[in-house]
Amino acid sequence: MTPLSMAESLPYIKDSEVKNFVKKFNPQSEKKAKELKEKFQGLNMIKLNDKGISKLIDVLPENKEEVLRAVPDSNLDENETNQILSTIKEFK
Repeated sequence: MTPLSMAESLPYIKDSEVKNFVKKFNPQSEKKAKELKEKFQGLNMIKLNDKGISKLIDVLPENKEEVLRAVPDSNLDENETNQILSTIKEFK
């Protein structure tokens, strides 16, 4: 089973109240979330798994500390963290 970001889960949510709740906390579109996921996967970072990618898409960290808090078990180095931040900036 592949982890989904909040935006990617919207088509599977039937309850409109739940769907609106999810949109409130994560306003990005499913299309944009999928594009960002593909971009992250294209970075070919061994330390960054699908669960971490989904978390990054949900949180959209703005600095190194936020990246490390979003994926604490990944042990990313500074270069990898900078690549993630650069990729996120492209989509904001």
